[in-house]
Amino acid sequence: MARLTTFLISNMAKMIPLQPENFELETNTVWAFPNRGKWATHDAKYRGNWSPYIPRNVILRYSQEGDTVLDQFVGGGTTAVEAKLTNRNFIGIDINPVAVELSQKKCDFQLDTTATTQIRQGDARTLVGISDESIDLICTHPPYADIIKYSEDINEDLSHLSIKPFLMEMGKIAEESYRVLKKGKFCAVLMGDMRKKGMVQPLAFETMRVFELSGFKTKEIIIKEQHNCKTTGYWKTNSIKFNFLLLAHEYLFVFKK
Repeated sequence: MARLTTFLISNMAKMIPLQPENFELETNTVWAFPNRGKWATHDAKYRGNWSPYIPRNVILRYSQEGDTVLDQFVGGGTTAVEAKLTNRNFIGIDINPVAVELSQKKCDFQLDTTATTQIRQGDARTLVGISDESIDLICTHPPYADIIKYSEDINEDLSHLSIKPFLMEMGKIAEESYRVLKKGKFCAVLMGDMRKKGMVQPLAFETMRVFELSGFKTKEIIIKEQHNCKTTGYWKTNSIKFNFLLLAHEYLFVFKK
């Protein structure tokens, strides 16, 4: 594995660990990370990005050193950093050039590793330049339809789509994921539900079904608890006032080809 060390963030005047301390693999189907994890270049500045504990668990459990990991929604670069830290080759794709630039900067640190990192702008629906059955693991965190809009004027950005058109496009993504993934390998997707007019919309399970229709088999369904949501106070008040429960979990689906 890549060598353990630390590096100095000069503007914080303190040492930040390059690897997580006292890390242990998750062993059950409920994951909770109240302390979302801060090592290497990880932070929570990219809205909606996932805790680095999630891709680290997925990468360590479902791939080997030297394997190639794909994240076609690279976003803030969390998966990219974890792939580098665990000595995996990495391909990152994002429709948004801002995300691509940020992810590239996140991976700009010194590490004794043989792994390569490639991050570029592209469309998850058409993974141009990625050959059939060339990927060892997909580990990705798509937008949850239009809950958070990640751009203003990128027409291909899935975060502008409502549920039905979003799921149609996710079907294309599932098919491309199936195409590029090696047989017998795994694809991990984090997805959450949403609420419209007081009613829960099961976006996560609809997404799971889309991947199953593309040929994947569902190996694991993991419930990931949500913590430290910025609007918690506001929504707590409204949940009582309007009699609805707060959605405090997401689903991590692990599919097998």
